[in-house]
Amino acid sequence: MKRRNFLQTTASTVMLSSLLVEESFAQSKGFPMVISTWKNEKANEAAWATLQKKGSALDAVEAGARIPEADPNDTSVGYGGFPDRDGHVTLDACIMDEKGNAGSVTFLEGIMHPISVARAVMEKTPHVMLSGEGALQFALSQGFKQENLLTETAKKAWKEWQKEAKYEPKINIERHDTIGLLALGNQGEVSGACTTSGLAFKMHGRVGDSPIIGGAVFCDNEVGGACATGLGEFVMKTLGSFLIVELMRNGKSPQKACEEAIMRIVKRYKYKEFQIGYLAIDKKGQYGAYSIQKGFSFTLTKNGVTKVFEADYYMKN
Repeated sequence: MKRRNFLQTTASTVMLSSLLVEESFAQSKGFPMVISTWKNEKANEAAWATLQKKGSALDAVEAGARIPEADPNDTSVGYGGFPDRDGHVTLDACIMDEKGNAGSVTFLEGIMHPISVARAVMEKTPHVMLSGEGALQFALSQGFKQENLLTETAKKAWKEWQKEAKYEPKINIERHDTIGLLALGNQGEVSGACTTSGLAFKMHGRVGDSPIIGGAVFCDNEVGGACATGLGEFVMKTLGSFLIVELMRNGKSPQKACEEAIMRIVKRYKYKEFQIGYLAIDKKGQYGAYSIQKGFSFTLTKNGVTKVFEADYYMKN
């Protein structure tokens, strides 16, 4: 009995110690750091590697976003993304740096890395957003290669969907969705990015929040940054990322700001059939994460260590 009690006590102590270490890791302040929506360890690791090579926060979020964009097994971002109801893979992305510069592309077809096109829009044009055929022409002029992004897996899923052609946004589909990333760089600068192929089997021409500055991503180097994931129509209606940054400017912590942004949605809309998740960081390296439904995960990288966490959520009952 004494041995059993000893073993039980030891196991409990080890478990508690592990939890305390994990909590300490999650809440520790400082920079650099990377945070992204959902389970995106490879994206975070690419962003972190960029920071370790003395790249900027902007370089880091672009590098991170390019990972799921090139993954044929990721059905909601870039290559491999599910098409719209007409069979077209259309991509949206935006990027924002610490100086308030921003670039965006919407309804872009045939280019694997829309996040890099968005950065080119920011750095090489007088505009913020290019769309459709114009975005494609610009991408090609910048040396991007046009290619078929509809994989056989995505095509098969589309053919199966056509049997009923029923549009139903799914909560936490495959525990993944749009990827949003935020980075606090080596100099404490804040940048963010977002990229997606949008809702599966959406109406042709539909654009969600992912390319919207202030919706999917917003950064202010005096305050911090925020990003969003989920059903974009409701992020657009409340400009969630901009709202979160402004709430932080007015004294709220990243966590409280994310919670308030979710409350702006649940107070106005019928929220039980869709998911929205927000992430935020401030200049101190503190973060916040909150969603409507259970199941929103996020990935955090600090001190070279990457961990996936479950966000707190509104619908506990």
